[in-house]
Amino acid sequence: MRHLVRIFFLLVLLLLAASAGAGLLFYKAWHSPGPLSADATIVIDPGSHTTDIGRELQDAGVVADWRLFVVGVKLFANGRPLRAGEYKFGAGLSPEQVMRMLISGATYARRVTVPEGYTTAQAMRLVASAEGLVGDPPPELPGEGRLLPETYFYTRGETRLVMVNRMAEAMRQALAKLWPERATDLPYDSIDQALVLASIVEKETSLPTERAHIAGVFVNRLRRGMLLQSDPTIIYVVANGQGPLGREISSSDLQVKNPYNTYLFKGLPPGPICNPGLAAIQAVLHPMATDDLYFVADGRGGHAFAETLAQHNRNVAAYRKLMAQQAADQAPAAGDVPPAMAQTPPAAGSEPTGAVP
Repeated sequence: MRHLVRIFFLLVLLLLAASAGAGLLFYKAWHSPGPLSADATIVIDPGSHTTDIGRELQDAGVVADWRLFVVGVKLFANGRPLRAGEYKFGAGLSPEQVMRMLISGATYARRVTVPEGYTTAQAMRLVASAEGLVGDPPPELPGEGRLLPETYFYTRGETRLVMVNRMAEAMRQALAKLWPERATDLPYDSIDQALVLASIVEKETSLPTERAHIAGVFVNRLRRGMLLQSDPTIIYVVANGQGPLGREISSSDLQVKNPYNTYLFKGLPPGPICNPGLAAIQAVLHPMATDDLYFVADGRGGHAFAETLAQHNRNVAAYRKLMAQQAADQAPAAGDVPPAMAQTPPAAGSEPTGAVP
């Protein structure tokens, strides 16, 4: 009898040891790095069962064994569901880390960035090509200038209609906040007019230090009833709001009879020429106090400002001289290319001139 008892206890000890060993192996595998050698993006469909998810993770190389993953979820998820969505798993994640990501719903955040100064047509091309967005944009798009340039995050399956509405709502909220904080005595009495000028300022300069100064020049010209004479308004007309013109402005472009042509029509155009950023909007709501009425490109990325026409003409002459010198410096040596291919200085009026008389 004692012999049988000893055998029984020996068997129990062996079973316990085997269980402990198996548990140790499972624990080690559950917390060890997985087989994934590079980031992988996987979409978990709504309604997927744990077994289906485990198989999908194994097929993608995220986990080594789907059965181990399923057992681990049953043991350690405490009844919390694995959430659907698009996930980006990093290399070497353990099964335990993968489970935590799926429980938390830490889905992969995609993004689309609308740069400052993009027209609505350009923004819609970005939205149309954004991977993961589905469906069509709104049948009636927001007007020009009504989308806030910004980086927008989204998840796979979000609709383009929702995305465009988010952009429009962001601009609406920004304008509602900034307009009441505007400076006094501006020559425009509505946020719509301010938005028009902001779109022009946005296209005139990319330098943060110049925006308020250029806004101040245009404010002065509006107060005096002068033509704004802004090249970007010409580009908007000739390019039909689709984006860059792709060439220099010609003298015939300046004669296009269109209310957006600020070389022919006084005052602000009837609408924005692009979607301005917050900095350009702030610039026209708080323009610099200046006596300047003119500005022209300085050939170094910025602009030269002037109070008088005589001073402005000197700035224009200096710009043209610099452009001619740069063209001469870049031209090949005589005889290197056929004469027809030799570079020549830009023709008068072809350079960006900003506000001119």
